Amino acid sequence: MNKAAGVAAAGGVLILFALLFDAAPLFVPGLGLVFMGLGTPVWISIAARGARVHRHLHSDRVVEDEPLEATIEVSRGPWGLPGGELQDPLAGAPVSLRGWLAPITGERTANVRVVARFARRGRVSVDPPSLVVHDPLELACAVRSAAVPADEVLVLPRTERVHWLGRDLAHPDAAQGRSPSEPLAAVEVDGLRPYRVGTPASRIHWPALARGAGLLERRLAADGDSRPLVVLDARCSGPAEHLDAAVRAAASLVLELTRGGGCSLLLPGDRRPMDIDSGLGSWPAAHVRLALIEPSAGQAPALAAGARRGKLFYISAQPIERLPARLASSCDGIGVLVLPTPVCDRMSAAPAFEVTGCRGYVLGARPRSLSRERAA
Repeated sequence: MNKAAGVAAAGGVLILFALLFDAAPLFVPGLGLVFMGLGTPVWISIAARGARVHRHLHSDRVVEDEPLEATIEVSRGPWGLPGGELQDPLAGAPVSLRGWLAPITGERTANVRVVARFARRGRVSVDPPSLVVHDPLELACAVRSAAVPADEVLVLPRTERVHWLGRDLAHPDAAQGRSPSEPLAAVEVDGLRPYRVGTPASRIHWPALARGAGLLERRLAADGDSRPLVVLDARCSGPAEHLDAAVRAAASLVLELTRGGGCSLLLPGDRRPMDIDSGLGSWPAAHVRLALIEPSAGQAPALAAGARRGKLFYISAQPIERLPARLASSCDGIGVLVLPTPVCDRMSAAPAFEVTGCRGYVLGARPRSLSRERAA
């Protein structure tokens, strides 16, 4: 508005000189400048009030570093939009609308497609877009904001394939003619699951094969206790990037282990693990909970003694050298400690795998230290 006021003042000076020095030719430009300085702000204000801006998110969930698309619809009133810019947090830089919604040659509406990416997981609040309307000479300016609340976007942790450096711990060993996760005392049928190599023929569900459903096997009630267990320890005394790497490693390991028949996931604050089978029916809910993990304080996760028979993948966001005794004693299988790469300098053993900025170390069935031996 300062420019418009200056133009109007310049017109007033010309009119004053025309009156003082009887210079009639100065009246016309003086009146023109006064009209321009006073009329332009009114025109821009009316044009801004008639404009509408609305943003539509194509999804309210997105994975880290993946594109999130949105469409912003801008409509003008009968006075048009002589010029302007669209400002939106998802677009980053302002988007010029010059000529798109002009009063005579422009369209009634314009659609702007923007693409944004989020580098970190969690819930993100995105402010509504706004429209900055101004005249071609930028003498006056008005801002029109969308009359809607901020949009909420849930950013999910990204996942990667596990890079195994040694033995593949994600798939069961069928060398003995049966699945190692098959409990000998399990007798109660607890549904069906895809056939695994080495399963006894007595557990194959032949009626399903006859109906054309493929080769399925009966799942016994105790099979859930023998699945690999992924435990996330959200205690973090270092940078937040360490916890983010641990969350990504947990999500990646869960997807990797489900390819071998399924696994269980124990999150901070839970007393019972969440079972995730190869069909990934409960994975979306687990993925959302992983996205909302915050640093916690307190004791390490624990289970009842002897509660699990399968492998244990313990993921910690802070440097530790052994599995927590209470948790390691509850599992009879192989223990694997997963740490962010920057805190792995205390480990003397070679890593068994790498995934999303973390490394996994096999510790065995019982907790034991892998720190460097002191010199004699």
